[in-house]
Order: sequence, then structure tokens, then C-alpha cells
Amino acid sequence: MSARHEGPAVLSAFVRGVGLLGPGLPSWQSGAPVLAGAAPYQPCPTVLPAPQALPAAERRRTGATVKLAIGIAQQAVDAAAIDPVRLAAVFASSSGDGAICHEICETLATDDRQISPTRFHNSVHNAAAGYWSIATGATAASSAICAYDASFAAGLLEALTQIAVSGAPALLCAYETTYPEPLRAKRPAPDHFGAALVLVPAPQAGGLARITAQLSDAPADRMSDPRLELLRAGIPAARSLPLLRLLARRESGRAVLDYLPEQRLAVEVLGCP
Repeated sequence: MSARHEGPAVLSAFVRGVGLLGPGLPSWQSGAPVLAGAAPYQPCPTVLPAPQALPAAERRRTGATVKLAIGIAQQAVDAAAIDPVRLAAVFASSSGDGAICHEICETLATDDRQISPTRFHNSVHNAAAGYWSIATGATAASSAICAYDASFAAGLLEALTQIAVSGAPALLCAYETTYPEPLRAKRPAPDHFGAALVLVPAPQAGGLARITAQLSDAPADRMSDPRLELLRAGIPAARSLPLLRLLARRESGRAVLDYLPEQRLAVEVLGCP
């Protein structure tokens, strides 16, 4: 009996809300016209918002990673007008909180190797997911994905797979923060950057687009603005920019995103009316 050839698996969902925060891109509302080419890109340092949804005691303990993740997740959820309590979530980051890693390494290099409990629990890769559940009361399952430079595409695949299996909406939250020296020399990143998507299994009024994703060997798309291209190439979460550009333009098309060395992720976008 001859084997049946199966085509590449295709996953799909509908984009209901977007969050964005990065250098010169302080929100999706102000950043979308820039990505769409309707406004000039003016780079400036990323300003991280205080996570006001957290209790004061928890808010004081948060670092850059948690502030960034909660900031973009809250943007996306607010834009989608969806209750986060029962919203499954995927948090994707290539390396977690660089500043906390640096502080722990500094402590371990001294004679007194006592690690602060706050620093320790902020260092774990799913810290942002935990703080999100505290901030929103979310009770649905959350996943923390780490795939080095492929983390955005891996997180998107995870979120789309969860939707295909559960038939329920999901939040994708991808983010990166910078490292202090000397770690920065080995893992350079120009600034903090994060992007979030609320994805739903069926079309809804006010939705942005339908997306389908499958693996591809096509080359990854680049940004036409050299400064945005530097951002895309320099920060793993910013590999999302070609997809965000299509969503900002509210047009149909294909965005090929960096994923593995020999494989990319092709995302087809069909704009919603």
C-alpha cells in the first residue's frame, strides 16, 4: 500500500485585538499608522507602564519584563473587549528578564550567595504569566514558551494550536527586555519590545483579520524602513513586525516570519470587512 502524502498543516484564527510597545511605538493605536506607512517612524526609548492592575505590593516587586508583558496584554484585551478571566494565554520570550539574571549572577559572584526570594521568583520564565493571573484574576491555563530567536513564531504556533484543539480564544504575548553589560555583549538588544494578539476561533464584529499559518522555506520578510528593519532583526519579539504591518494596513497578504534556521512561518492575512 502506498503512503498517502499529507500537505503542510495549516492553523487559523481571527485577530480580535492587538497590543504593541517598543521604541517609537508606544501603543498599537499610535504605532499602527507608523507600521502602515501613514506616519513617519520616530525612534525613541521605550517607556514601560506601571502595571496598575496589580496590587501595590506586587507592583513594587515587578521588573521590566512583567511591566512590558502586562502592558501589551492589557492593550490587546482592552481592544478585543474580552474578559481575560477565562482567556487562555501564551507568553513567549527568548530569555526572560535580563536585568534579574544579571543581578543574580552578580550575587553568585560574591562571597554572600544569598539570593533574594523576590529576585528568584521574578527570574523564572513564567513570572509574567503569574503576574498576569494576579492582575486579572485569570483562571484559564497559561503557557510559557522559550525558543530563543524563534520565540515569536513558536508562541504563535502554540496559540493557534490551542485554539484548534479547544475551540476557545487565546492571548499571545511576546516580549523581550534588554540585558545590562556584560551579558548585553553576548545577547545584544537595542531596547524593550513586545507585541500581543487576542486570537479567537470564529469571526466577530470589529475583528481585524483572519490569519492562517504554516511552515515555509520562503525567505523572511523585511521592513522597508531601515530603522524598523534594525528593530525586527535585533529583537526576537520584533520578528512579528511584518505581520503587524499587514494588520495595521487592514489589507490581505502574506507575512513570512523568521522561525528556525532552515524554516520560516508563513502567515496569510485576510482582512475583515
